[in-house]
Amino acid sequence: MCGRFAASDEINESISEFVERTGRKPAEWSPDWEAAYNIAPTAQIPILLDSARTGELRFERARWSLVPGWSKTLKLKIPTFNGRAEGILDKPTWRGPVKSHRAIVPATGFYEWTGERGSKTPWFMSSPDGAVLGLAGLYSWWRDHTKDDEDPDRWILTATILTSDAVHTLEDIHDRNPVILPEELWAHWLDPTVTGDQALVDEAVRAGVAQAEALRIDQVAPFGSKDDGPQLIRPVSA
Repeated sequence: MCGRFAASDEINESISEFVERTGRKPAEWSPDWEAAYNIAPTAQIPILLDSARTGELRFERARWSLVPGWSKTLKLKIPTFNGRAEGILDKPTWRGPVKSHRAIVPATGFYEWTGERGSKTPWFMSSPDGAVLGLAGLYSWWRDHTKDDEDPDRWILTATILTSDAVHTLEDIHDRNPVILPEELWAHWLDPTVTGDQALVDEAVRAGVAQAEALRIDQVAPFGSKDDGPQLIRPVSA
């Protein structure tokens, strides 16, 4: 699983450069993500999506826990901050988003813990060269029917991060890892004209194996749920 991750403000430059290379930069493009090093489920996360409506790549903030449009409530009975890649179309929660609402969640890295409760050791996984990780995600717009039709806050953007069986280099830390897409596949994953199916998800998982196996693994100091700052990702041996 991926239940905590970090996204420094360096993702702004990386995402801007990617969009420039696609030649599809929106007229008003200004990613302004503020660094966060302890992002938890239901918090705001950065996502990149390809809007079928506007035909533009868009950088947005989303609530980290996907809520399908048909849900009557924002809070679901089951956790949806991660979506299992295996058999993903078997679940109605993911079926619609997989087809045309796919996203990239840019991240500096993610955390996992080992050990017994009360004395767990945190580990931070990141790119060995410091590059931004592009985590395969899905998004969904949820309509808050308690708000007036004219209320700009009536629509809430929600998102999830896909996970797969852990690669061999990470399996001693956790049995799952996020699906990490190489940048050359970002545009294809985002493309809403490509109808998503299990084959597309499986392709993403296979492409992510090498990315996950190459991750740098650092032990970091224990931290609290409300702590934040770059010191959280600093290796204890540094």
